Amino acid sequence: MDKLKFLHWCSISHITPTLDLATNLASRGFTITYVQLEFVHHAISIAHDGAEDVDFFVEARQSGLDIRYTTISDGFPLEFDRNLNFDEYWEGMIRDFLDRVDELVGSITRSDASAAAFFLVADTLYTWPAAIAQKHNLVNVSLWTGAATVFSINYHLDLLSENGHSPYRGPDVVYQVPDVVPVLMKIVVKAFEQVKNADFILCNTVQELESKCLSALNLKQPTYAIGPVNRFSDFTKAVVVEKSLWPESDCTHWLSSNPPASVLYISFGSIVQINKQDIVEIAHGLLLSRVNFIWILRTTDALPVGFQDDVKDRGLIVPWCNQNAVLSSPAVGGFLTHCGWNSVLESMWSGVPMICYPFYVDQPTNRMLVVDDWKVGIDLCDGGRVTSEGVDNKINILMRGKSSIDLREQIKKVSKIMRNALETDGSSRRNFDQFVDDLRGRLYARREDIGSNT
Repeated sequence: MDKLKFLHWCSISHITPTLDLATNLASRGFTITYVQLEFVHHAISIAHDGAEDVDFFVEARQSGLDIRYTTISDGFPLEFDRNLNFDEYWEGMIRDFLDRVDELVGSITRSDASAAAFFLVADTLYTWPAAIAQKHNLVNVSLWTGAATVFSINYHLDLLSENGHSPYRGPDVVYQVPDVVPVLMKIVVKAFEQVKNADFILCNTVQELESKCLSALNLKQPTYAIGPVNRFSDFTKAVVVEKSLWPESDCTHWLSSNPPASVLYISFGSIVQINKQDIVEIAHGLLLSRVNFIWILRTTDALPVGFQDDVKDRGLIVPWCNQNAVLSSPAVGGFLTHCGWNSVLESMWSGVPMICYPFYVDQPTNRMLVVDDWKVGIDLCDGGRVTSEGVDNKINILMRGKSSIDLREQIKKVSKIMRNALETDGSSRRNFDQFVDDLRGRLYARREDIGSNT
């Protein structure tokens, strides 16, 4: 029987779930062609051993998985600062990237005549998958790496607008689009116009945590909650695929010297740029609280003078680390987070309650889920500005006393729900199995159509 083919792209902030999904699909017998952006490949290579010919799936292939790996240019030089020039970059991607994808997909499909049917898995936030899938007769799978609730907000933008609602502004904002990057709104609108042409939608979430939202989406298109995809036990635990864009500091030894649940982990992810005043207030709040902590900071320039000396016996400040390893340490008792979806999932999986300080895009919605729906975290500043006294107060609520006990009990329940979802008969496992069966059925039907027309 001809092998089935998988083509894939991912954006820089979605590397972890996309790589893990590719590995899990390969474990089900699919042949994978994983396409990485050249600048992402370059950044990961430099972060680890500096070799430009790094193939991230060598170990996966040694384990018997059929995964091919290649790169594609986004049309910009490697040294181009994509974050600093956000508008220029994404305008260029919207304008020109489809042609690059078209050329590469055509090359891949023509080079493997033995595979009569192909399927495409692409990040939902790309604006080209529907056109590429239609032109090359691919089964179109859209991968949403965030919460189903956020997906639903974007999916129904037209209805929100028609009924005079704006989820982007006002006191009850749930999805913040910064004024400085209006091109982001263009990306979201275009992406969610084309996602309605997808054959299947995958969500990196858990059925039990967003059941009503997922049920409603399923009435529109086949939607499968398969999260957290990086925790599938088949291959993703056994096979190591490098994903970090920066060298990681090993915090294991330092954590092992701390008592259980005594360390606050602080990280605002790979994209968020926290301002200097907030850094100063958080630093003074840490001094007041006297909590032990690990703080992820790319640069220490904004820290108060003398702060590092004052906390040298109880604080560790590093530019980057393996977040899963830190959160899974018994020493970690809390997480001050920007509420990026990967961070939320990892924190809940490890049973670590959160102090939430969201910035923009999906983060306010994720905060709402964490604090209001699942009750496994608290707000840092309740909509006001960050102050050292407020930071101290929230650290004490999270890490000490009755409120801390209640939060820990609740997040244990949520963690158990997530872990049960990946058991043999769990919801994510069943959903993934159903997706694989449905995908194979669609591909076999596509093969028959191709055969009848030749």
